[in-house]
Amino acid sequence: MWARGLHRRFGAVAAVQGIDLAVRRGEIFGLVGPDGAGKTTIMRMLAGVLRPDAGEIRLEGVDVVADPERAKPLLSYMPQRFGLYEDLTVAENIYFYATLFAVPAPVRRARSAELLAAAGLLAFRRRLAGQLSGGMKQKLGLVCALIHTPLVLLLDEPTTGVDPVSRRDFWGILYGLRERGVTILLSTAYMDEAERCSRLALLHAGAIRHCDTPARLKAAMPGALLAVVTPDARAAHAALAGAPGLLGLLLMGDRVHVRVDDAARRAPELRALLAGQGIGAADIAPVEPAIEDVFVALLGPGSPP
Repeated sequence: MWARGLHRRFGAVAAVQGIDLAVRRGEIFGLVGPDGAGKTTIMRMLAGVLRPDAGEIRLEGVDVVADPERAKPLLSYMPQRFGLYEDLTVAENIYFYATLFAVPAPVRRARSAELLAAAGLLAFRRRLAGQLSGGMKQKLGLVCALIHTPLVLLLDEPTTGVDPVSRRDFWGILYGLRERGVTILLSTAYMDEAERCSRLALLHAGAIRHCDTPARLKAAMPGALLAVVTPDARAAHAALAGAPGLLGLLLMGDRVHVRVDDAARRAPELRALLAGQGIGAADIAPVEPAIEDVFVALLGPGSPP
């Protein structure tokens, strides 16, 4: 699937500005950006449910913009709030979506059993969707989205608000789909999930600022990263704000990630600065950046254009 020159405005707001994408078959491609960056608008245009003001989208030779109905059997779109019918059972919801895509009954039965088993929902097929947990609802939504065997799966923040165990199970299903050649394009607010993608597009103000593999994006991060572990990480974060050679600061739970121009030179200076303010540093050491560090470095205030 590829898109070229996508633009979309909502009144005076330019939601998407000149987006170019090329997602390879069998790839898990991630869109990462803050609220308002354009992730959902891009997803809706790729799904053919929102027409771009300009640009083109192609999927297996089909013009998604000009002929969205022809593209419909080739893809599946799971929005942030998937349209499950809570007064229908799990099996009835699947039947409904299979009917929408004209899936023959024998194929539906076999496919439904396979997907429910993979999602751990076989025992719940007669339960009302409204009685499922949040994680189970998301997995049911994924089953419904896959019932017609799409080539491309579009997922808009599919695990937001889902518990960690269900998130793990959900990603297990996605890995299985990738191995079978399904192309997956998703947006996520979780940086640990971004790490699992084949490639990432970092979005800001409706435009892609950086696009590469997680490893290459980390390598492109300017400066060196030090992890500062102290009994009071918040106090350390405030104390280090004016440190020499400082390129960036990020509070990460019980530690502070400090991006500096020279790790070997700055580590002793940081230790002395903290000691001078009565903050004992348990440890200051170089650390590999996480995607969250990269995101802040490349898209945060003072980042390179």
